[in-house]
Amino acid sequence: MTDEQATDPPTVESAEASELRARVAELEDRWRRALADFDNLRKRVARESATQRDAERARVAGLWLPVVDNLDLALEHAADDPSAIVEGVRAVREQALDILARLGFPQRSDVGERFDPAGHEAVAAVSVPDTSPGTVVQVVRPGYGAGEHLLRPAAVVVAKGD
Repeated sequence: MTDEQATDPPTVESAEASELRARVAELEDRWRRALADFDNLRKRVARESATQRDAERARVAGLWLPVVDNLDLALEHAADDPSAIVEGVRAVREQALDILARLGFPQRSDVGERFDPAGHEAVAAVSVPDTSPGTVVQVVRPGYGAGEHLLRPAAVVVAKGD
């Protein structure tokens, strides 16, 4: 065997190894770029999410400004005509309920409904003639929202069986 023949196989292996090293380097480069792209995407989504959250908070707060304005007006005029304050408070309450409804959380009317632990919180059970057990007979604290969009369950008194 000559010296040239002895060195040929390592040269072939060396070329294959060199190709493999180049392929590994290319894949590592693509992997690093993908990681950088993913990190940039994560940062962009976090920024956009924060911007959207701030805009929504400002929109909701803006809806409540007329309520605050009307409460201020009611307080200003309370000294002039104390009886008018009750009517003013009722009007502001209706305004607040309208805002909650527009935000997707209408006040619920649960009297006469079947007790549902997903939307009601039982605070008492009472015997009520001619009322089937498990029926809501009184709302102690109203609930807001509907279905999966429940802001707060209603605190209710439920009819119990004798």
